[in-house]
Amino acid sequence: MALDAMLAAIHHARETILLEMYIFADDEVGRRFLAALVAARERGVRVRVMVDALGSITLPGRFWEPLVEKGGEFRWFNAFQTARRYGYRNHRKLFVADERVAIIGGFNISEEYHGDGVLHGWRDLGMELRGPVIPVLVRTFNDLFSRAAARPEVFFTLRRRPDTEVEGENWRLLLSGPGRGHHALRRSLARDLSRARHVQIICAYFAPTRRIRRAFRKVIQRGGRVELILAGKSDVFLSQLASQSLYSSMMRDGLDIYEYEPQILHAKLFIIDDEVYVGSANLDARSLKLNYELLLRLDDPAAARQARAIFEHDWERSRRVRPAPWRAGRGWWRRLLEKIAYMVVVHLDPYLTRLPWHLRAEETARRFGNGQSR
Repeated sequence: MALDAMLAAIHHARETILLEMYIFADDEVGRRFLAALVAARERGVRVRVMVDALGSITLPGRFWEPLVEKGGEFRWFNAFQTARRYGYRNHRKLFVADERVAIIGGFNISEEYHGDGVLHGWRDLGMELRGPVIPVLVRTFNDLFSRAAARPEVFFTLRRRPDTEVEGENWRLLLSGPGRGHHALRRSLARDLSRARHVQIICAYFAPTRRIRRAFRKVIQRGGRVELILAGKSDVFLSQLASQSLYSSMMRDGLDIYEYEPQILHAKLFIIDDEVYVGSANLDARSLKLNYELLLRLDDPAAARQARAIFEHDWERSRRVRPAPWRAGRGWWRRLLEKIAYMVVVHLDPYLTRLPWHLRAEETARRFGNGQSR
């Protein structure tokens, strides 16, 4: 499991540890990580931790004091006391030890993610990486870590960033975020889908753009197949409703839709022929337009075979959504809720996020409390 692999790497680290998370919880799992990071710092390892202020809103500011007192470095990403656009969040999940091994994926650090995704714990996915991609991951972490301490007007300057795509021999790192030029994921998906024959997607929060849905339809029209495993159980009911508002039209287009049933689905895995995408991004408005996200695209038949085995594992535990029963089982009230949810998730949330809210720092601190002891 990804969390156990990360803890093992922390225990073996001798030089550096970089940790970047959206959610870090003050629970048994979170405290195990804190203790391991403090122990690493005590043996001389340089430790840098960055946690999103909104994603970890329940985490007390004093939580990191034991690490900081030992010389570790911690920063809130887009802290409420200084932020002017609260909606721009760092949704990335990244761990790097000794600049030799990295782990990416969709998981956060809390009790919910500690399990097999079948009998207990949410269903999620991580990938361990080595080789030439590691220096790129280190560079992108250090870039965001330095920007996390910048003034808000500098931090949220909507300018083109130089490293939205970094390519290796059979891999491409996709770095998405708010602002001009941050459309690497959408561009890459469009290229791959334009010639795809077999698409398999596992996605926790699914409300893709019209362009992506047209690309799915064209795969079907040229004789291909598109299979989706979506959330039968979700921690964000509004997102699930927004996804379900698209079911009827996608099934008319010929897509096969399944809902994962054993546990809450939180995984993100995109398989397009022999290309595999793994990382933090969902196919929804937040991941495609607003959040800072990190995905790795692998052009590797062996990786594709392994990914398809994962898809098969989840497919066997999923229920197929069939058009006639789906239409018959939903009344007008449910359909209305789905349409409202889609409007909120796809249109209203991005609109409100882009507004330059200017709340006084003391009012914000009182309301949210991030970065202060509580």
